[in-house]
Amino acid sequence: MAEGPGAGPRLAELLETGRRLWEELDSGTEPSSGAPAVQDKVRRGLEALRQAEAMVAQLDLFSENEELEEIASADLKFLPLPALLGALTLKQVDLNKRLEHLESARTHFWRFLKLCSSYGLGSFQLPPASPLREEDTGSPAPGGPAAAQPNLVAMASSRQAKIERYKQKKELENKLASMQSFVEGGQADEDQIREFYTLQIRKWIHTSLEEIESIDQEMVILRSRGSAKQPSAPPHGTSRQPRTPLKPFILTRDAAQARVFGAGYPGLPTMTVDDWYEQRRRQGVVSAQSAPHRAPGITDEELQKQQQEKKEEEDDEEALQKARNWDDWKDTHPRGYGNRQNMG
Repeated sequence: MAEGPGAGPRLAELLETGRRLWEELDSGTEPSSGAPAVQDKVRRGLEALRQAEAMVAQLDLFSENEELEEIASADLKFLPLPALLGALTLKQVDLNKRLEHLESARTHFWRFLKLCSSYGLGSFQLPPASPLREEDTGSPAPGGPAAAQPNLVAMASSRQAKIERYKQKKELENKLASMQSFVEGGQADEDQIREFYTLQIRKWIHTSLEEIESIDQEMVILRSRGSAKQPSAPPHGTSRQPRTPLKPFILTRDAAQARVFGAGYPGLPTMTVDDWYEQRRRQGVVSAQSAPHRAPGITDEELQKQQQEKKEEEDDEEALQKARNWDDWKDTHPRGYGNRQNMG
């Protein structure tokens, strides 16, 4: 028994220490959960509760093969020990171990709910032992009105269950507050003590169900972030060939310019636009069909200007005459001629 000589008082003190530290942390009197003083309380509370858990296991106080009436009234207060461990585990703020803390806390809460279910304490559906992944559910992704209707029903049902659970939790807290002074003051009889500890267990059942639901949602977010940070691997069987680095050269419009610029820069090779695209086609960068007929970065206006110059160089009579007419017109018409819109 927990109240036996040597083990009982020590076990009760450990449980009381862990419970008191958790209540101080849960009341929110400290400025921040990441403060050193707060984390020191978390560490001391976890250490006390872990020692108490080891002693409860050694004493074999609870078993799934026995009935609730077989447990002594004084021993019922040790039954929520796993839930207290889970609540204090969530108070740790090491971001690098957050997923590990969530998994540990969920295990504590689930073990407590499993024990309560075996004793018939509370009417609730036991959550799965581990959170279900999206690929394990086997349900198709919602994509139409037929899939949206069941989701709405499930959401409404879940919301109603949460509201009912919240009301029950508040009623339990009010009853516990009214009975706490009698039990702790030694004025309560055995039936009142048993009822008080049973109400505490039911309160922790509601807390454990809420925490497991929140933990599962947070674990989904953390795992999705971890998978997003992993670099995407190339498709199986495909590998990219390393490209040969390009050597510097002068890109010219035609062979005539290549001879002119090449003569001035003997150490730097020249290449026409057609030669450049032919080289890129051989390297597999561009295809013959997709290769444009201009150098990269050249606009339509520049291309027209180059074509005009090329016609003039080839003594195109029509182009020469058009250019002379344009020059004559500019001599007799100053810049802005005919623009009367901005003269008021």
